[in-house]
Amino acid sequence: MTVTGSHQSARPYNSDPQRLIHDADAHLMETPTWLRDHAEPALRDRIRPLSYPGGNELRQTGDPAEQQRDLLVAFDRLTGRHRSDEYLAVEAEEIMLRKNFAATGSFLAEDRGRALDLLGFSSQLVFNTFHNRRLYDWEHGDDLDLAYGVARAHNRGMLEFCSADSRLLPTCYVPLADFDRALAMAREAIGAGAGALLIASGCPAGHSPSHVALDPVWAAAQEAGLPIVFHVGGTGDLIPGGYFRNGLPVPPDFHGGEENFRSVDYMAIPHPPMQTLATMIFDGVLERFPDLRVGVIEQGAVWLPSWMRQMESALDAFGRHEERLRDLSLRPSEYVRRQVRATPYPTEDVGWIIREAGHEVCMFSSDYPHVEGGRRPIERFEASLGDVPAETRRRFYCDNFLDLMGSAGRGLER
Repeated sequence: MTVTGSHQSARPYNSDPQRLIHDADAHLMETPTWLRDHAEPALRDRIRPLSYPGGNELRQTGDPAEQQRDLLVAFDRLTGRHRSDEYLAVEAEEIMLRKNFAATGSFLAEDRGRALDLLGFSSQLVFNTFHNRRLYDWEHGDDLDLAYGVARAHNRGMLEFCSADSRLLPTCYVPLADFDRALAMAREAIGAGAGALLIASGCPAGHSPSHVALDPVWAAAQEAGLPIVFHVGGTGDLIPGGYFRNGLPVPPDFHGGEENFRSVDYMAIPHPPMQTLATMIFDGVLERFPDLRVGVIEQGAVWLPSWMRQMESALDAFGRHEERLRDLSLRPSEYVRRQVRATPYPTEDVGWIIREAGHEVCMFSSDYPHVEGGRRPIERFEASLGDVPAETRRRFYCDNFLDLMGSAGRGLER
């Protein structure tokens, strides 16, 4: 196909050749049977295909069989649109304007490398879009064979998508519900080429995320030089449903529908990682594994300074009475600066966060191709970074990500 208005001559979104950017939060957009297609045959009938309600361009209603046929037709039509001269002619100019399934490389893996070129990003850490809550629910269900089977299917799908370009780093899910299976799944994912091990932000069913029987999982990640990462959506409901029963109209979410975050539950997004990480710090996980890195992705970072101070207060208040706290060789905030990396939202004041929490923690993210990432995240972050030193700016866009990614980030420096 001949492409008019070739994208090759256009300047990338990151048009500053001196600004090396690694994207700590990006996504693929899963097609309806994506998870089923990567599952073992015995599990496929137990995995319901995705539907796309609300304001999504693929919303559908009616009989399930009709929905499935409609979706197949819709995706054929979408693929044709992505291959059209009209789409490609203005692809560079619209690389940050097209969102979700309309975006370049959102579901067509072979196009994602071109998206990276047009964005001007050196790499992307890639997450699923629609499956974090499903994986969490399966992990907290009563069928561990299913929980680990769907996690394996998820990981196959992520690895396959990211194999299209070496700059795409896949996140592979590890349910922590069963100690032995968690270790086996972690080793399997590492051996298959995972870029990071994704775990739920919330507490596993039946035991703490700091349980010593999970130490082999952290040891495997540390030895492989891969991070453990949390991502928004990796919990059950963030707040009780009663908060939404207020007698007022339900406001639309980012997508114009009803299934995503709004202002009220947005306030609770950081609570699960705050509690999980504090527990892991107080119970000595980061003490025992000093080279382990933990990423807190798409859960904001404006909470970090007060959370770090709250942990300091907890240490001072309970240190005399708790042996586990006396055994720590560092203050809680020192573990955070050494081992935890987080992605602010573009609406947050990243300059203030860095001043209060330290320049070691924050990382750039675009949330590509999601609506929530906005159209001009670099410009928003630049406005709040202000006149920070060049080293701080490089840490935000590049070095903190490379520190998080460890061995998976080697070779991505340029």
